[in-house]
Amino acid sequence: MRKVKIRNLSHSDFPALLADYCESFLCQLRGLTFQRTLDKDSGLLLVQGRESRWEAAIHMLFMWMDITAVWLNDKKQVVDICQALRWRPIYVPKAPAKYILELSPDWQQYFKVGDQIEFDDTCVN
Repeated sequence: MRKVKIRNLSHSDFPALLADYCESFLCQLRGLTFQRTLDKDSGLLLVQGRESRWEAAIHMLFMWMDITAVWLNDKKQVVDICQALRWRPIYVPKAPAKYILELSPDWQQYFKVGDQIEFDDTCVN
């Protein structure tokens, strides 16, 4: 699976973060389901075909851990953030989103609505 480096251009102290780039239906259907742990410096970037609130909704059924969910619009600006708790049926972003970052709960402090995010895969194997 392709990995991308995530940068928050709005925060100079943003730590290194790599995410698996997930755009296929099967990859998104599985997501982080059934995983018991998530490395602190990695995550999953779900890529939707278009901006939407409902298509960017996530579920936490069969999840064994809580996560931070960060929704981004097509300009890669943060439109919503939440602490998604395991075994909850659905989380819908407050605004239409094209990208969803699923990360360890520790990451919530590094994102704010309006932040500009960048994905870079030029130097990631």
